Amino acid sequence: MFELGPHIPTQPVAGRVRTVGEMLWLRAARSSTRPALYHKEHGQWVTTSWADLYAAATRVAKGLRDLGLASGDRVGVLGPTQPAWAIYDLGAHVGGMVSFGIYPKQSVAQVRYLLEHSEAKVLFVADPEELDTVLEAIDGLEGPVAIVPWTTELYEKTKDRDPRLTSPTRFADERLDEEGVKAIQDAIDPDETAIFIYTSGTTGPPKGAMISHRNILSLLDASAEVSPWFQSDISLHFLPMAHAAERVLGFYGRVNNGIPGAYATSTATVLDDLQDVRPTVFGSVPRIFEKAFAKIHSELEKKPPAVRRIFAWADEVGRARSELVIRGRPIPPLLALQHRLAERIVFDKIRAAFGGRVRAMITGAAPTAPEILKFFWGAGLPIYEAYGMTESTVITHINREGAVKLGTVGRVIPPTQHRIAEDGEILVKGPWVFHGYYKNEAATAETVVDGWLHTGDIGEIDADGYLRITDRKKHLIITAGGKNLAPANIERALKGEDPLISQVHAHGDRRKFVSAIVTPAPLETLEWGKERGLVTGDEIAEHTRELMENPAGRSEKLNLAMAKIVVHPDYAARIRAAVKRGNANLAQVEQVRKFILLDRDFSQEEGELTPTLKLKRKAIETKMAPMLDRLYDERDFGLEP
Repeated sequence: MFELGPHIPTQPVAGRVRTVGEMLWLRAARSSTRPALYHKEHGQWVTTSWADLYAAATRVAKGLRDLGLASGDRVGVLGPTQPAWAIYDLGAHVGGMVSFGIYPKQSVAQVRYLLEHSEAKVLFVADPEELDTVLEAIDGLEGPVAIVPWTTELYEKTKDRDPRLTSPTRFADERLDEEGVKAIQDAIDPDETAIFIYTSGTTGPPKGAMISHRNILSLLDASAEVSPWFQSDISLHFLPMAHAAERVLGFYGRVNNGIPGAYATSTATVLDDLQDVRPTVFGSVPRIFEKAFAKIHSELEKKPPAVRRIFAWADEVGRARSELVIRGRPIPPLLALQHRLAERIVFDKIRAAFGGRVRAMITGAAPTAPEILKFFWGAGLPIYEAYGMTESTVITHINREGAVKLGTVGRVIPPTQHRIAEDGEILVKGPWVFHGYYKNEAATAETVVDGWLHTGDIGEIDADGYLRITDRKKHLIITAGGKNLAPANIERALKGEDPLISQVHAHGDRRKFVSAIVTPAPLETLEWGKERGLVTGDEIAEHTRELMENPAGRSEKLNLAMAKIVVHPDYAARIRAAVKRGNANLAQVEQVRKFILLDRDFSQEEGELTPTLKLKRKAIETKMAPMLDRLYDERDFGLEP
């Protein structure tokens, strides 16, 4: 079903074109009959070729132009990571417009802000729930001229609710001819904005980063040099397309290289889809690897001692071998023999969970614990950490084959330059630094100074040129004694000690010691509760489906189920032990002296998480301020390790 090419390097096209629309045109011309996308319809995988993808994009472009949209007008897409998202996005590019994405499950106020701020003319919307949100959000807005449901069925059910509702058939009929496409693309200056990427808004309203065609194409051209793809590659995709990494590296990167991508049916089906697709390249946020690591070890706890000893031996062998591989050293014969045995009895099963043929897993957005990196490398699933930000068109640094240093985010991608400012902030400069924030010159001027992008991250560059991230500059804790602490180090040390821990929020700015808020991991906590008769298997199945469909969401019913478990004295004792173990890996001044164990996880509904599962630290600090004050004011409040 999944047609793979020969194992030879791809022929990227980004360096030969001026615009994203031209990149699609050239890819379709070169790879017309090759598969571009796979997705499921009625339980069967369906193939879309590059020629078909380009044709669909030209129909969308024609529909947008017929609505009166001109080059530079904004077009938004709101929906799951599916082919329709890709087609609408590329259609906007072929038509010369600026595209942007909206994360699913946003509030009415959030959607209204994005539509109003972007001055969107058209929004493509996937499902009934999101459409309800959009119709409420556009009430009184004069900017949008068309709201387009993804399906004719949804359009027919809702078309009488607002005159701006437009049938998707208008974007699936006549194509924009080649002469029209060429005229539009020729008129685009490569330095013009191609996409808006809205920041996740951890400290305030989202800002619209303006990313140009040149930004995107220069990044893709350079990254293909340092981290090449092969014609035998295939990838699986499920992360939100509104996110810069999935959009630029995942999606546009495939267009550049001509690599097919399969779309998971939903986030709830990712594990099943992995078995079907068997990707060779797998990109994800660290949370997925943390969860997989936690699941493997929680299952291991249930096994007999003999099985646990065999696993521990295999883990040790795998780590020893991977360390030599990373350093480019030969593998001793005895270790090679031991590794072959460990492969058969342990590692083959772990790799099978990811489809069995992954050659590279790429992650970023947040640090991955060294313990997790070493485990997966040892199992033959190399995780390459990368670094960048929306304002640098996603990526500036990456570990790559033959140039890996675990615990760092790799070396800078030429021709980008990097340096560390006097206060420890990471600065980068290069052809894919963004053009600024839309309608926010003041924020732009603060972020880019003399061409140098001030990342807001604190880090260090070692003698070999590898960058290590310490924390966000604005997140640094300055204790009452004047010591600067990186909360990410503290949080990472605690989170890695027990799969029952979901999130840790370190606190202590201007305080006499460090404290923390610890939240329970939903699925692991429910499993723990089931073993003690506190929840049923049916409850776990229900909440698992809910969490897979909306990973950043936490329903009231789920919170109540977790609360029953967290109050169990053995649960608190286990978390206290984990915090104590985590403290052992920290300097004395960094150690958590007291902590609050919440009876629920942080959530998007409570305004504590972004759609990409990042902590909204300011919101958490404000909401939890009374409890945090009690940790310092009341001797008997909170828990001690």
